[in-house]
Amino acid sequence: MAALETGEMLPRRSEEGAAAAATSFQRRGGRLASLPGTRPSARHGQLLLSSGLPSLDAGLGGGMAVGTLLLIEEDVYGVYANLFFKHFLAEGVICGQNLFVASDKEDPADILKDLPSPLLNTSVNVMEELAARAVTSKQESQESMRIAWRYQNIPKLEVTQTAFSKFGHYFDLSKTMSPELIQNITWNGFSLFEETNFCPDEKSCEMPCGYTRLLHSIQKVIYQRGYDGSGPQKKERNILRIGIQSLGSVLWGDDICCTENPQSINRLTKFLYALRGLLRTSLSACMITVPAHLIQNKAIMERVINLSDTVVGLESFIGSERETNPLYKDYHGLIHIHRIPQLNSLICDVPDTKDLAFRLKRKLFVIERLHLPPDLSDTVSRTSKQDLAEPTKLLSSGCRAMAIGKEHLDF
Repeated sequence: MAALETGEMLPRRSEEGAAAAATSFQRRGGRLASLPGTRPSARHGQLLLSSGLPSLDAGLGGGMAVGTLLLIEEDVYGVYANLFFKHFLAEGVICGQNLFVASDKEDPADILKDLPSPLLNTSVNVMEELAARAVTSKQESQESMRIAWRYQNIPKLEVTQTAFSKFGHYFDLSKTMSPELIQNITWNGFSLFEETNFCPDEKSCEMPCGYTRLLHSIQKVIYQRGYDGSGPQKKERNILRIGIQSLGSVLWGDDICCTENPQSINRLTKFLYALRGLLRTSLSACMITVPAHLIQNKAIMERVINLSDTVVGLESFIGSERETNPLYKDYHGLIHIHRIPQLNSLICDVPDTKDLAFRLKRKLFVIERLHLPPDLSDTVSRTSKQDLAEPTKLLSSGCRAMAIGKEHLDF
């Protein structure tokens, strides 16, 4: 009562109540660990890292989760899959993350020397290029056809991130990264043509020699460098980016690309199963490119997809009929997102659209939303309408393709 009469204890109680109210919604375990180049996901609470392409991150639900595997189905000639691979590694260099590079035909040191250079003034370059592109497209639309009003304000998928954001960067493909940036990180390489004496007899192994050596090398780096969490707590933690190029090709010692009935159809799947176990228990993320068009046994490819967390397919227009199709004249290929991981939830992050296309500019590799062309006016010739009719039907059937083999959608 004396305290109420004098009022001396009221300020102290108010301060304590404000402090309790401020901390009542905090987690007991504290904040998530602050690691370079990562951010927590607002949906499932996992740490995310960028794939090197901010527009692809938007289609994957915000980025790649730490401890997951991203599978890239290579295009026919492997040109654009190599760009995805280099963007993934270049993003790790800019963020100060450590790298593990494995390739079946290239020296890892040569791959790092050929990484694209970051665009430091991304905001200026990108916005100027987008403005010039908008003016060009407007002029072309006025000359060729009348665009309906409902197509004018459809947003593009590209450049959804801010220029100087700490998560996701843009890279200049016309320049290579400076060696000083690569020297600031720790990287390990794996080459199939080194340490051939270490290879045991393939008949006594469940996996080919290349898969076994690669798995041992990744396991050695993870455990010796402390990425599995066994290192001292005072040591600063970091992320390990693992990049494996053209996994499953003939050079790895597997014959799944040569025949429909290989000697052992479980070699690649056993390797992926063991690799996912390493990723789940370590601060690492992996990108693998696979020549899916060469794997003749479709059952093997289905198992590979099921063992991957995220699967992205690349379809290039090089050497195909779509290269000269007027519907795809502004693009160089299509992107098919086949699988998105379900992390700490019953459903996965559903992107706004699955109709994505990419094109290679002079400096940038751009991923955009693929739009159907507007209704053609009466001034367009009948031949042009016939040329665009069949591709438009193929694109409009994308909704049926999501029915997973069903003839009708089940609501």
